[in-house]
Amino acid sequence: MKILFLVYHGFSEISGITKKIRNQVKGLRENGHEVHVCYYTFSPTGHRCRYVDDTIIADYGTGRMAGIRQRLSYNCIYDYCKTEGIQLVYARSFMNANPWLIRLFSRLRRAGIKAVTEIPTYPYDGEFVGFPLIDRLGLCVDKMFRRKLSAQMDAIVTFSDANEIFGQRTINISNGVDMDSIPLHHPSSTPGEIHILGVAEVHYWHGFDRMIAGLGEYYNKVEQPREIYFHIVGGVASGDMHGSMHAPGFAELMEKYGISNHVIFHGQLHGKALDDVFDRCIFAVGSLGRHRSGITDIKTLKNREYATRGIPFIYSERDSDFDDKPYVMKAPADESPVDVEAVLRFIDTHSFTPQDIRNTVSGLSWKNQMEIVVDCVMKKNSSIPLRE
Repeated sequence: MKILFLVYHGFSEISGITKKIRNQVKGLRENGHEVHVCYYTFSPTGHRCRYVDDTIIADYGTGRMAGIRQRLSYNCIYDYCKTEGIQLVYARSFMNANPWLIRLFSRLRRAGIKAVTEIPTYPYDGEFVGFPLIDRLGLCVDKMFRRKLSAQMDAIVTFSDANEIFGQRTINISNGVDMDSIPLHHPSSTPGEIHILGVAEVHYWHGFDRMIAGLGEYYNKVEQPREIYFHIVGGVASGDMHGSMHAPGFAELMEKYGISNHVIFHGQLHGKALDDVFDRCIFAVGSLGRHRSGITDIKTLKNREYATRGIPFIYSERDSDFDDKPYVMKAPADESPVDVEAVLRFIDTHSFTPQDIRNTVSGLSWKNQMEIVVDCVMKKNSSIPLRE
């Protein structure tokens, strides 16, 4: 089958989103599909361009008007799909529903080309609280048109348990993993020290402030504390470091508790540098603040990456793939500091080999997850009527 994977932005080698998209494409190809990737970025000459693979299919030029044109003109995508015989368009939502996208997918539908949109996080409105005005205005436009856009789809792909989103039926899958690209954890303990890791492009919904506060509370009340270090890998915005309307800042908490030397910021890492930090740690931190953006059930990519590496971890949302796993510790979905003494008891009383943990996610490969989508749209459920 010929599939166009549609992305409304470009790629970055250090981006987790980029890695995820590439692994999804790889999963589709492992199932025998011919997959082409459509994306928008700047050309080497500075022009705003839409590409399929390495070929420019639309050059919007330069300047402000070029930026506007790329948001309004999608004819190049329709023409490519018709010319190349694309059978399925897999689009990744950028919270950018608008009349021009509705027209594109309406034309694709009339041409007999199937289409789905993946919504990476649902619901997502809460994530925009406190964001800059331009972002909130963009969300307002999305709210106006997302139901009409969803009506042109065959389904919405979601990592939640929702049966319907914006009036359209859903295909429920899990975030997947690529076993080939994620190395097995090789923990190297330092006598007398406990090293804990959190990896994310940090936002308030990751709730890392709860881990820092928990560390501070631990050192405040324990007379003979153990040496515990919390390593944060990924970008940390000023609002997270110094406080926002959503959560206290990391710097504020570290100063309050006097634990600056126990929280280590590594910035963005990949490859061996990332592997080395992982191997230094024996426990990991997933999301601890999804409730802040109104989310209770989600299948995050980070939980799956931790399990694929083979490191036990903690999180606070509901995730049906992991809630019953013995190597998982659940935190309450509230604003309380993490109970670090409970974390230490968990570490001291449980023993898991990285391979045993990894074996539990063998069914969550991107190959398996992406084929669920194709099967639902093109085979098993192709007769289900679309919602208007």
